Amino acid sequence: MYSPPFTPSPPLRPVRVLANVALGALAFDCLTGLAVAVIDLREVSIINRLISDPDSVSDAEIDSSDTIYAASGYVETAVFLLAGIAFLMWMFRVRANADLLAPGEQRHRKLWVIFGWIAPILALWFPKQIIDDIWDASRRIDQPSRSGLIIAWWTAWLLSSWVSQVVGRLLVKADDLEGMAAAAKFDVVSLAMWVVAAALAAAVILRITNAQETRRLAPSVQPA
Repeated sequence: MYSPPFTPSPPLRPVRVLANVALGALAFDCLTGLAVAVIDLREVSIINRLISDPDSVSDAEIDSSDTIYAASGYVETAVFLLAGIAFLMWMFRVRANADLLAPGEQRHRKLWVIFGWIAPILALWFPKQIIDDIWDASRRIDQPSRSGLIIAWWTAWLLSSWVSQVVGRLLVKADDLEGMAAAAKFDVVSLAMWVVAAALAAAVILRITNAQETRRLAPSVQPA
């Protein structure tokens, strides 16, 4: 009986470099967030001094604080976008490998790696489902099919995103010193939650990357 020749599956693409880039970007974003939090607290301190004793704060100090506070927001946004791009590049690579490891088992097409984050309503669960499917394709058989780490990361991400929206609305509505101080305080809370979400995202990156690199470097076994 004729037996067709064995055709090995396409090799997995390396993930480690993109993972390191994403991890570095997340770490830099966290450091930027901590610096912005210090600036927020300085802004709150100046506002409180203005409320209690307006003469204790000079015009030069107010102008300097406002300039630094505004500039920190632009820097924070730029670094966040760079970290997001690095994370998406890693997601694209591990998603492509997941197709090779478990063909036909990914619930969403590759375009949702990007659009899943920005689509209204769908952004609440599509990215997590994509990561879940990548994890399922990458894990060993003896590992659980659902990861509590991914659940923790996604919960922290949703909470930090919600608090960021609250901060944005407070900044828009802030027309007095008390409102500006409240917005700055909420921003500190938002940044703290984002650092937690980023740390969990880094753990997710490491887990999936290590799983795929182990599979990629494992010797292939061809049937006799």
